Amino acid sequence: MANSTTEKAKLTETTPVTLMGVLAPAIGWLIPGAGHMIQKRWIRGLLLFVSIVTLFLLGLAMQGRIYKANGGDILDMLGFVGDVGAGALYIITLANDWGQGAIAFATADYGTKFMIVAGLLNFIAVADAYHIAIGKKQ
Repeated sequence: MANSTTEKAKLTETTPVTLMGVLAPAIGWLIPGAGHMIQKRWIRGLLLFVSIVTLFLLGLAMQGRIYKANGGDILDMLGFVGDVGAGALYIITLANDWGQGAIAFATADYGTKFMIVAGLLNFIAVADAYHIAIGKKQ
């Protein structure tokens, strides 16, 4: 019982804002794995970078579709949120007008899902980098 009160007290404490607490998630979102690398978590950062970039590039190679911001269907909005999570990969893809092809192959739908999963994995990596930066996780 005492343990749960201690945990509640820790949750209600405010964590001071530090430069690393802001910088790690921002850099980590823009460049997958970089939030860990600037905190000297080289292996974790490299593994995240390789896996997220590979997922995204495989999705593009399969002619997957990239979602754009719109107020349409709820699934399109959720796909957009997933794609935006990829950070600079998403920005570069939009700037070069990639990922706009019509889904003519069965693999294209898988490619679309690969790019969404890459963005969602990057969101998880950003949260992890933030928790490391504030000292909540080792």
